[in-house]
Amino acid sequence: MRYFSNVFIQDDDISWEAVGPGVRRKILAYDDSIMLVKADFETGGVGPIHQHFHSQTTYIESGEFAVTIGDETKVLRTGDAYYIPPHVPHGATALQAGVLLDMFSPIREDFMTGHPAYSEQSTATA
Repeated sequence: MRYFSNVFIQDDDISWEAVGPGVRRKILAYDDSIMLVKADFETGGVGPIHQHFHSQTTYIESGEFAVTIGDETKVLRTGDAYYIPPHVPHGATALQAGVLLDMFSPIREDFMTGHPAYSEQSTATA
């Protein structure tokens, strides 16, 4: 396994990383095949339309978001969730400040590169 997190993760032990105006994230738990990311949005914060080859599910922990997946936009609130298939354009705008919990498969290696808080295990085999 190339990437792996601690088995137990305490939220207060992970620092926020700014990713855009009004948006910050914490990478919580992960290995090569799965990743959990907490994203905090201020009102008006935008996760711009983008796409990637990963499957993604997101749970809305709090707040209200206009979520666009493909050509469809819906307003989703605390307790709602959504699924994004690979390669489908998507994005979100916070209508009210809130937190999203994103799950990716496989890991978003682009989130890991150069980040000092994460372990990269040697790829050498025993």
